[in-house]
Amino acid sequence: MKITFYGHASLGIEVDGVHILVDPFISGNENAKHIDISTLKADYILLTHAHQDHILDVETIAKNTDAVIVSNFEIVTHFQNKGFEGHPMNHGGTWDFEFGEVKYVNAIHTSSFPDGSYGGQPGGFVIEGEHKNIYIAGDTALTMDMKLIPLRTKLDLAILPIGDNFTMGIDDAILASDFVQCDKVLGYHYDTFGYIEIDHEVAKRKFFEKDKDLMLLEIGESLEL
Repeated sequence: MKITFYGHASLGIEVDGVHILVDPFISGNENAKHIDISTLKADYILLTHAHQDHILDVETIAKNTDAVIVSNFEIVTHFQNKGFEGHPMNHGGTWDFEFGEVKYVNAIHTSSFPDGSYGGQPGGFVIEGEHKNIYIAGDTALTMDMKLIPLRTKLDLAILPIGDNFTMGIDDAILASDFVQCDKVLGYHYDTFGYIEIDHEVAKRKFFEKDKDLMLLEIGESLEL
C-alpha cells in the first residue's frame, strides 16, 4: 500500500494497482500548486464529507478518470445526479471493493456543499487491504466511537487531522491514536490556511514523548506500508 499526501486532507492510495483518491482539494490549495490534477490516476474517489476543501476537484478528476465516487448517500446522490458513477454508504456499513474492505465510520463535524445544501453526515473510512489496514479519520473531533475500531480491525496506520480549530488538534490526536490502538500516525488537515497552522517540531515531539510516531509528509511525498 502506497500513500501519497497531496496537501490538506487530500491523499492518493495505491493498492495492488488500484488507485484511490481521498478528498481531492488540490487546485485550490496554494501549497499544492506543483501538483497537476490532470495527471492523477483514480479508480475510486473517497469523500469524507461535502465541504469545499474536500470536494473541490472531484468533478474534474472524475471526468478525467471515470472514477467511482464513494461516500455517504447524500454526497453520492449529488454527484450521480450530475452523471457520475457512485457507490453510496452510511455509518457502520461495509463493502468489499476490489482493493479491500471499506467501512464507513463516524466522525463529529459538519457537512454541507459549497452552496449550503445538505451534504449528509460526515464520516471516516477504515480500509482493510490484503496486507495492511488504515483508518482515515476525515474531519473530526475526538470521539469515543474511535474505540470501536480496534475491536474489529488491527490498524497499521491512522491518518488523523491535527490542525485544530476545525478538527482535533495535536493533543486530541494523541488520544485518538490511543483509542484506535495505533501508534503510527500520518497527520493531515494542517497548514493550509491560518486557522490550522501548526508547529511541526512541537507536534512531532509531543507524539514522540508518548512513544508514538507522527509523520508529516511534504506535499507530493509518499510512504509505503
